[in-house]
Amino acid sequence: MRQTLVMGNWKLNGSKTMVTELINALKAPAAEAGNVAVAVCPPVLFLGQAQELLADSTIALGAQDADVHTQGAFTGENSPAMYGEFGVQYVLVGHSERRTLHAESDAVVAAKFAAIQQAGLVPVLCIGETLEQFEANETQAVVERQLQAVIDQSGIQALASAVIAYEPVWAIGTGKTATPEIAQGVHAAIRAFLAQQDATVAAGVQILYGGSVKGASAAGLFAMEDIDGALVGGAALQADEFAAIIKAGA
Repeated sequence: MRQTLVMGNWKLNGSKTMVTELINALKAPAAEAGNVAVAVCPPVLFLGQAQELLADSTIALGAQDADVHTQGAFTGENSPAMYGEFGVQYVLVGHSERRTLHAESDAVVAAKFAAIQQAGLVPVLCIGETLEQFEANETQAVVERQLQAVIDQSGIQALASAVIAYEPVWAIGTGKTATPEIAQGVHAAIRAFLAQQDATVAAGVQILYGGSVKGASAAGLFAMEDIDGALVGGAALQADEFAAIIKAGA
């Protein structure tokens, strides 16, 4: 049985006060949903503060991106090896905003994935299609290409120690939503694609859904066979809403 994982991506949001209040408000809901793994990904500036606040909780810590380098003359970058000193367990890689706003190619994402894993952390590989690709019925081709780039770099077995997050870009902040059935169809296709290369890896890997998940929509999504949790954006900044998503997975 794959454990449900609910992960909050705070993106470029937060303050010292907000971090304290939000994390403290999430401790009880996370502890009460003992069969659900919970993680938060604050901006890098708040990782130290978050590490201290999470010390007595069941909530894991994640980061939003990492460089391919461990150290060196790379101004402004963040080393995956350094994250370990802050208790980071998960690192997002290939998020749609990194792919679009920062023009990260499949090859760059694959290299970052490898660097994160080599540092002993769990990559959360974000994949998904744009509205244009969705309307052109290219969803399957896009996600397979994005997955294959990582497999070519690190091998299929690397996904046994990773998480996949399917995020349809067209359903993020646009007012458009993917029904649980649409999301399930893509998740099942992802798992089937992986099974062609390794059935055991395919059966075990957690595949999260990341298309503007809310408390009201979480239960329907989590009821789907191949949806193993959620990568939550805006709703992760609201304690009550994120707690409702956690509860839906319990």
